[in-house]
Amino acid sequence: MEAKAVARYVRIAPRKVRLVVDLIRGKKVGEAIAILKHTPKAASPVVEKLLKSAIANADHNYNMDVDNLVISKIYVDQGPTLKRYRPRAQGRASRIHKRTSHITVVVSEK
Repeated sequence: MEAKAVARYVRIAPRKVRLVVDLIRGKKVGEAIAILKHTPKAASPVVEKLLKSAIANADHNYNMDVDNLVISKIYVDQGPTLKRYRPRAQGRASRIHKRTSHITVVVSEK
């Protein structure tokens, strides 16, 4: 039995989110939340909120024991990229890619 939560179109580059996600993959849920609370990255609060949502889904929808939950899968996919332009010297313009992420957390009982 497993429960999941998905955050889509999060305005943080997937590469930056993956750094945070790799820290908690395979850990127990309590330990993962503690790690996220003390990680000074912009993606940490987003991933923490998503993890809490997955825990709530497991508890409410599947009646799983919250103390025995483990992060079985967690991954980040790239969402659509917002394309913006920045003015440069001599009338030129350069492109800026504002990347988005789709984050998925799957928790299961140990």
